[in-house]
Amino acid sequence: MIRITELSLPLDHPADALRKAILARLKIADADLLDFTVFKRSYDARKKNSEITFVYIIDIKAKHEEQILQRFAKDNHVRPAPDTNYYPVAEAPADLNERPLVIGFGPCGLFAALTLAQMGFKPIVLERGKNVRARTKDTWALWRKKILTPESNVQFGEGGAGLFSDGKLYSQIKDPKFYGRKVMHEFVRAGAPEEILYVSKPHIGTFRLTGVVSAMREEIKTLGGEVRFESKVTDFLIEDGRMAGVVLANGETLRSRYVILALGHSSRDTFRMLDQRGVFIEAKPFAIGFRIEHPQSQIDQARLGKYAGHPELGAADYKLVYHANNGRAVYSFCMCPGGTVVAATSEPGRVVTNGMSQYSRNERNANAGIVVGINPEQDFPGGPLAGVELQEQLESRAFELGGKDYCAPGQLVGDFIRGKPSHAFGEVEPSYKPGVLLGDLAPSLPRYAIDAIREALPAFGKQIRGFDRDDAILTGIETRTSSPVRITRDHETLQSLNTRGLYPAGEGAGYAGGILSAGVDGIKVAEALAQQMLADRN
Repeated sequence: MIRITELSLPLDHPADALRKAILARLKIADADLLDFTVFKRSYDARKKNSEITFVYIIDIKAKHEEQILQRFAKDNHVRPAPDTNYYPVAEAPADLNERPLVIGFGPCGLFAALTLAQMGFKPIVLERGKNVRARTKDTWALWRKKILTPESNVQFGEGGAGLFSDGKLYSQIKDPKFYGRKVMHEFVRAGAPEEILYVSKPHIGTFRLTGVVSAMREEIKTLGGEVRFESKVTDFLIEDGRMAGVVLANGETLRSRYVILALGHSSRDTFRMLDQRGVFIEAKPFAIGFRIEHPQSQIDQARLGKYAGHPELGAADYKLVYHANNGRAVYSFCMCPGGTVVAATSEPGRVVTNGMSQYSRNERNANAGIVVGINPEQDFPGGPLAGVELQEQLESRAFELGGKDYCAPGQLVGDFIRGKPSHAFGEVEPSYKPGVLLGDLAPSLPRYAIDAIREALPAFGKQIRGFDRDDAILTGIETRTSSPVRITRDHETLQSLNTRGLYPAGEGAGYAGGILSAGVDGIKVAEALAQQMLADRN
C-alpha cells in the first residue's frame, strides 16, 4: 500500500476529483488504481478570504506498487503506507483463575477493560457512578433543578468526564504504535460516525457518545467481562508492597493482584485514600480560569472569512496562547464550537464549569476555557494534595459568588478588563445552567491569574477580531482542566513506583488529557498488565 500526503483540492471539489487527483499525482492509468482510502482530511484556511482548500492523506492500492515507489523515491509525499492495524500482545490461557480489576469507566477504563476482554482476561470494572442513561438524568437534574447527586454527575458515571464534553477525538500525543487508530475503529464499530477516522479534528458529541459507550460496555460483557455500577472503591488491600485487592463502599472485598486505576481527575476522596495507604503520589501542574462565550457566527467569520457557514467546514474553532508580563501563560482550553457551558461540579457547595457540544455543533455560542497555568513549586507548595485543596477552596468561593445555589458567577469581558462589576447582559447570552449571577470575578481567582487574563484578552482580540468585545461573557470558574496529582508509575512496567500490581492510568493519574489520549493510555496499561499476568505464571 502507498501513502500520498499533502494532496490538495478545492473546498467544493466534485466527488470524482479525488480519484483523478491521485491518478495525476502518481501518473498512472485508471485501471492501475485498485482502491484508495482517505486516511486524513484537513483544511488550509490561511487564505480564508481568497481560497480554502482541503488537504488529504490518501492510502492507495495499485498495480506495480514497487515500481511506483521507485519512481517517487525522492518524493517525501509518496511513501509506503504504515501498518496501522492493531495486534493483541497477549492471549489469556483457558485456566486463568485470577481476574484483573479496572477502577473507573471513563475513556481510559473503558478501553483498558475492552482491550483486556478482547484478549480473554475477563476484567471486572468498578465504577462509582451510574450507567450512562441514569447518569444523564442526574446530570440534567443539576442543570435544570439545582439538584446535585455527588456520585452521578458530569464527573462520575459511565463514560467519565469525557461524556459531557465536546467529544473531541484528537490529541498531540506521540503514538508510534497507532493505538489512537484502534480507539477510533472501536468507536466506529460501536456506532460513531465513520468520518472520525479521517477528519482532522474528529468529535462525536455527548448524545452520540452515550450510545457508543453503552455498545462498548455490552461487548465487554459478551466477552466475559463484568461491569459493576455504583461500586465505589473505598480502600486498597496492599500486602508487602503488592496489590492484593480492594474494598467497596458496601463492605465487599474483591481479591486481585492486578488493578488498573483509571480514575478521573475529580476523584479527590480516592486521591486522599491512596496517600493514606502510602501509594506514591505527587502534585503536578494544572490550570485555572474561566469559560468565555461569543456568538459562534463571530468566530466563524473571524476564522473562515467568506467561507463562514460552509457546510463542509462546520463551526470554526480556535487555539490561543499569550505570555503575560507577570510570567504567566494564558491559553484557550477545550474549545467547544457551537456548544454550551455546563455545570460540572461533583461536590456539594462548589461551582466549576466545563464546555460541551453535540455532534451538530449548532448552538448559538462558541465557548472555551481561558486559563492560566499554575505549578506546585510556585503556587501550591505543601504536599501531594495541595493542588486538590486549592481547587476546593476556589470552587467553594465560586459557589458563594454565584449565590450559593449552583448558579455561576459571571462578568462581561469589557467590565472584567476595566475592573468594574457587571449588572446586565448585552447581546451575548450565557448558556450555563442553572444560571449566571453577574458581578465581579476578581475575587474568584488569585490576583496573578486575574492580572494575566486581563492582559491576555485584548491580545487575543488582535488575533481574533471581537474576541475582547465588551459583552462577551466570562463564567467562573474552570479548575478541573487536568488532574492536580500524578500517581507516578514506572515508565517500563507502567506499575506504581512503590505498589506492584497497581497500574495508574489516564487523566486522573496524570497520564492523559482528553478522550483520545485517555483511551490510548488505557490500551497501553491493559497490555502491560496482561503481559505481567502471563509472566507471573511462568
